[in-house]
Amino acid sequence: MNQPDESTPRLGYVEPLEYESISHYLGRLRRFKANSLPSAYALGHLIKSEGALARWEKLYFNPFPSNEQLEALGKLIGVTSDRLTEMFPSKGTTHQPKPIKLCGACYAEVPCHRIAWQSKSPDVIIGCDRHQLRLLSNCPQCKKPFLIPALWAEGKCKNCSLPFAKMAKFQRAL
Repeated sequence: MNQPDESTPRLGYVEPLEYESISHYLGRLRRFKANSLPSAYALGHLIKSEGALARWEKLYFNPFPSNEQLEALGKLIGVTSDRLTEMFPSKGTTHQPKPIKLCGACYAEVPCHRIAWQSKSPDVIIGCDRHQLRLLSNCPQCKKPFLIPALWAEGKCKNCSLPFAKMAKFQRAL
């Protein structure tokens, strides 16, 4: 894998949020005003991993990201490969890329999608252990499924505009 060299542009820095999924982070990174990246493919092109970043935005991790890919991306965006690794499911664990899940109470505290919500672990697949609420897999108001987190530009349902942070009141207790 080729590493970015001195001719590769360095992008504007976007601080990763606590517990943030790679999909959500990549969307925020691309939309950041100092960056003009129309797609995950364009960002991937800069590190010679065009298709990988597009898969990561959709929460598909087969094949799992290589250390070389994470190091190249980290060098380009100014985030350590260890921090990037935290945005993926743990290697060897299973997760489900669909449906996209959400805990409105967690989102109100830290406005981002969490990779843990996509886990296939029996305790996570049902609900949020922090708030003891069932995870949502669609908007409680209009019933439309959530878009991939990379597209969560405004923190609300794309269809009916209900803010994610206000969805907690619709979640049932575990």
